[in-house]
Amino acid sequence: MTPSESIIGIRNLTKYYKGTDTPAIDHISLEIFRNEIFGLLGPNGAGKTTTISILSGLFPPTSGEVTIDGLDIRSNHEKIKYIIGVVPQEVALYPTLTGLENLQFFGNMYGLKGLELRQRIDEYLIRFGLEKFARKKVEKYSGGMKRRVNLIAGLLHKPKVLFLDEPTVGIDVQSRNVILEFLRELQETGTTIIYTSHYMEEAERLCDRVAIIDTGKIIAIGNPKELVEKNPEFKNLENLFLGLTGKGLRD
Repeated sequence: MTPSESIIGIRNLTKYYKGTDTPAIDHISLEIFRNEIFGLLGPNGAGKTTTISILSGLFPPTSGEVTIDGLDIRSNHEKIKYIIGVVPQEVALYPTLTGLENLQFFGNMYGLKGLELRQRIDEYLIRFGLEKFARKKVEKYSGGMKRRVNLIAGLLHKPKVLFLDEPTVGIDVQSRNVILEFLRELQETGTTIIYTSHYMEEAERLCDRVAIIDTGKIIAIGNPKELVEKNPEFKNLENLFLGLTGKGLRD
């Protein structure tokens, strides 16, 4: 791959939170290529969610540059909103609304309406095994069901780039498998996926490339298998991750 194939360009990205002297992100630079699944891995507090939040436009960086599909995020916020989809770490659904009502609401936010919106909702509900629960309130859903609806909400407008922050945390094995299989299918349609996770085995299975981040800096980047091969003392990605970031607890 060459830089000309990149869909996201990040240059010296830095973020300080108010009242802190230590950056949450410290001069990160990288390219994310079109149609790849890119994993952003790191211990708690490493800067993963901050990076995703900046890339998805939730708040501005302190310094540095980010472009998405050739557009600068500072001056093209409205255009970029329709290019990207965001699935946050915390389930972002209205619990007293049904799954269908939630999806209609989020679809309307992206300008979808009428038959087109209903067809897309029906398609995804069937794909994720939720069609029988569409008119049930989300507060009655299992954790896996909520995660699946949360994912659909970020996909309805068919974004070019999808940001996923811990999309499979705390759910059953079956729901996790359905989500991971779907992400591979989504990649095949041309969607670029940026994904954070604490599950190293999952990232090893899913990602074309990963970046390991700690204390706001990228400390390793590459294809998971190749990273392990370059460091033969580690037998898998999880061992490499622990070797680079340490075994101390992070809160």
